Amino acid sequence: MDIAVIGGGHGCYAAAAQLSENGHRVRLWRRDGDALAPVREHGIHVRDYRGARNVAIAVVTDDLATAMRGAALIVAPLPATTHEALAPLMAPCFEDDQVVFLPPGTFGSVLFARAIRAAGNPARVCFGETGTLPYLTRKHGPREIVISGYGKRLPTGIWPSARSEFALAVIREAYPAIEPIEDALSGALMNAGPIIHPPLILMNAGPLQHFPHWDIHNEGTQPAIRAVTDALDAERMAIREAFGYRAPHFPLAHHYAKEGEEWMYGRGAHDRLTDSGDWREHIDLYTHRYMLEDTRLGLSLLVSAGRYNGTPTPVASGLLAIASAAVGRDLYSEGRTFESLGLNALSREALSDLLARGYAA
Repeated sequence: MDIAVIGGGHGCYAAAAQLSENGHRVRLWRRDGDALAPVREHGIHVRDYRGARNVAIAVVTDDLATAMRGAALIVAPLPATTHEALAPLMAPCFEDDQVVFLPPGTFGSVLFARAIRAAGNPARVCFGETGTLPYLTRKHGPREIVISGYGKRLPTGIWPSARSEFALAVIREAYPAIEPIEDALSGALMNAGPIIHPPLILMNAGPLQHFPHWDIHNEGTQPAIRAVTDALDAERMAIREAFGYRAPHFPLAHHYAKEGEEWMYGRGAHDRLTDSGDWREHIDLYTHRYMLEDTRLGLSLLVSAGRYNGTPTPVASGLLAIASAAVGRDLYSEGRTFESLGLNALSREALSDLLARGYAA
């Protein structure tokens, strides 16, 4: 299958390498053409549980239209902070029946669908949103990546949900681990980033600002912080239930558990993550994606979804307020909310119809 991978981050290089190794013809796009030179010349150097190797990428380009043209699947494993700028760039290039995978998307499906409409592009495009990046991965150089774990279960919802059967079949060719769920909002409300990262960075703010490097997933994950994470996740699951979404809700507690139901990365993923040492890093609370993506965009989406369907979110709202005070900005007003997406005035019936049929209805 022809697959475009959009972006130059950790997950983008991991996706380009894995999908190429699995026999797909991958076009890797990155805006910075100079940064792509090592990959174009030598491929991507991968280290994972199978050892180290070089993986050649079929097409490496800084031309977006070249990357997207004729691709059956477009994978964009980028932070949601990129969507506002990326959606208008991609919108004119989309073609009929292309499927876009946003792992995870923070309800970016709406932004992209609106951008396509604004561009006057009549193409029918589907978007899939899942709960996490399919890889625990970090880049170690211009073309080197280490993959500590692969997604085992990827709950995925489609925009528009009326085309779920078609879109899921395309995504499954590349990611057999996907599990169908109701729609794109259901997929957005599976996003683990806004549940795990805001409590970890805010409750570790002291050591993060004191030490040059700190592992929030190792010494930063303590019982008091886990208790807050569990309470925050309970709010997420209550919001899902208020929308009528069915279990399994993939509670984050399963990520840490030694037994019971497997979470998205499977058993023992947390230990593999901490053992790798790749998450011992410098986190600038003012600029890191855990603040700008998972807190500003992800928590604001959660709070606004709770406001929309009448579900209390005291923990999410409190964390968002503390984060806003810490960085001196009103993160909710900057966030990806039902208000900013133009959804808050819709009735539940109208929202359900939009999720099912999209803007082309």
